[in-house]
Order: sequence, then C-alpha cells, then structure tokens
Amino acid sequence: MQEQVQVKIKTEFIKLDSLLKFAGLCDTGGFAKELVQQGAVKVNGEVCTMRGKKIRPGDVVEVDKFRVEVQ
Repeated sequence: MQEQVQVKIKTEFIKLDSLLKFAGLCDTGGFAKELVQQGAVKVNGEVCTMRGKKIRPGDVVEVDKFRVEVQ
C-alpha cells in the first residue's frame, strides 16, 4: 500500500527533482536526480526520466511506496 502525501505549490509548476526534495522524499537534489534517471519515478502513471519535467497542480507523482498529489 502506498503512503499518500499532499503537496501544495504556490507557483504555476515545480520541477520534478525539486518536488521530490520539497515533499521530503529525497534528502538531496543529487539523490532526486538519480531516482529520476533510474526510472524509479512515475508521473501520472508513466515512468518519467526527465528531472526537469514541469509538475502542475493535479499531477500525481509516485516513488517507491509514496504517492504525491500536487495541489
């Protein structure tokens, strides 16, 4: 079962690697970059290897056992 995490952003979008850090799923940007490049991150159900992908409110990001809903 996945742990639900909700993240509110105050901008139009946030980059994927920044979101992973902001949501507390990664300690460093380097670790976030590695996770994304290894294909361990899904955005809206599809594997995403672009760490600079723009994540907007309504998007769902999944990493390991975490499911992050962006608001």
